[in-house]
Amino acid sequence: MRQNTIRTILNRNVERQLVREYLLKETERAGFGGLTFNRTPEGTKVTLKAEQVGRVIGRRGKVIHELQRRLQEDFNIHEPQLEVDEIEESRLNAQVMASRLASSLERGWFFRRAGHSTAQNIMDAGARGCLVILSGKITGARHRVEKFQQGHIKFCGETALEFMDTGFSTAVKKLGTIGCTVRIMRKGVKLPHEVTVLERHEAGLPALEEIAMIKPEISTDNQFDSNVVSNILPKEEE
Repeated sequence: MRQNTIRTILNRNVERQLVREYLLKETERAGFGGLTFNRTPEGTKVTLKAEQVGRVIGRRGKVIHELQRRLQEDFNIHEPQLEVDEIEESRLNAQVMASRLASSLERGWFFRRAGHSTAQNIMDAGARGCLVILSGKITGARHRVEKFQQGHIKFCGETALEFMDTGFSTAVKKLGTIGCTVRIMRKGVKLPHEVTVLERHEAGLPALEEIAMIKPEISTDNQFDSNVVSNILPKEEE
């Protein structure tokens, strides 16, 4: 029986999420920063972003070959091709900053210090805005949510999906579990409402020709011309 198309897409997304969780667990110490999937005729290309590429590859490629073998045997991925890319600026990667925030909380940092420090480090790297959310048993037995926001961010809509990066990690403490969410508006993005007006020469248009304005001369004398007066006054009937 042929499988429904919607069910196929759902199953594929579930498998990719399971792969992401598995690779995040295996490469967390190497600075896991994200995962992308590209389907090709030769197989499925999986690109992993990490801070320390050497720890993911291993000596003579031992670690990356083991990960690729596990992806092919344990997950339903056709001919996986695992590649590793290095993160240029780790402070602008939401997943890396969320993992660092969770690690700071587990080491005993006060939540306000950890939240403000994470937000400030992101803004110092050149991001347009960031939002740090801590959710769970932060200081007491009751659940609470703390937010730390700096700069300009978007919460919903196409702009948020296009320009915002989201990372999530979990900090396990004695009081309970704390969820750490980091959202970053990327560096150098241009929002739809931001409009730049260019000069004509900047846009490649020719310059406008100067128009000569002729100003009428105003007489300073109080006497009017006889011809003008004769034209204004009504003529006597003959």
